[in-house]
Amino acid sequence: MPVLRTLLAVAAATACLCGGVTPARATVSAPPPPSGSSSPAGANDWSCHPNAAHPRPVVLVHGLGSNMGANWQYLSPLLAADGYCVFALTYGVVPRLILPPFDRTGGVQPMESSAQELAGFVDRVLTATGASKVDIVGHSEGSLMPDWYVRFLGGAARVDHYVGITPLWHGTNLLGLATLTHAVPPLGLSVVLGAVVGLLCGSCPEFVTGSAFLERLNADGGPAAPGVTYTNLMTRYDQAVVPYTSGMLDAPGVTNIVVQDQCPNDAPEHGSMAYDPVVARDVLNALDPAHARPVSCGLAPPVAG
Repeated sequence: MPVLRTLLAVAAATACLCGGVTPARATVSAPPPPSGSSSPAGANDWSCHPNAAHPRPVVLVHGLGSNMGANWQYLSPLLAADGYCVFALTYGVVPRLILPPFDRTGGVQPMESSAQELAGFVDRVLTATGASKVDIVGHSEGSLMPDWYVRFLGGAARVDHYVGITPLWHGTNLLGLATLTHAVPPLGLSVVLGAVVGLLCGSCPEFVTGSAFLERLNADGGPAAPGVTYTNLMTRYDQAVVPYTSGMLDAPGVTNIVVQDQCPNDAPEHGSMAYDPVVARDVLNALDPAHARPVSCGLAPPVAG
């Protein structure tokens, strides 16, 4: 029974940690879901060159089970309209799963592997734009995986601002997942559990509080890398990152923002944080703090998913 409950918890975690959401209005006449290769509006113009106001291109990194087209429908065109060169990728797709919807399901490879993909993509962006560094904006898994690139793959020299939406630096204990997982090692079942889940989603066991991935990321003064400016954007209504305070870091060069501390009536959950106007203003302020504007508290656009 403990193993069964843990497997069910892992399945729930996988569903809840998916980064992309779809606007509710799309449910009236639902268009085909974006494919993993479909860029969101405003992104991946490889002829774009950064300007003096925004000298660093922005790389958008989606969440678990999502892709660039689904996750960044709101923020990508907003950033582009503000004058940024915006780039996005779909990473972590299992190559053997080429049939829909699996061909557009990203983030399911182990995060160490996905970080290698990100490293290659950032190099391509820097080459195309002539910039020396990028800024990263990530959601869910996209707020965590890039730090492996920053910490261990040379990314600290290529990343300036690192903005995490619903980050989970210390993992998640969703549905008691971490508690259950760490309850079974005396029986040797955690190894079996990790292997079974890893076949379906290589990154999923890495999200659990206390995982080897997180222990390595948090070791030796981590996870914050010197020289990189971090902004963590959290919501008290996060149903996937449990507790939501897992997204907080106490380190130099880190700013922690809880949406409800700014706007008490703003109640985005995990997925809809990528569509929330308050979060969008926080992202813009984090990328360009010299020209930060006050957050305006209002109603977020409706979302479903």
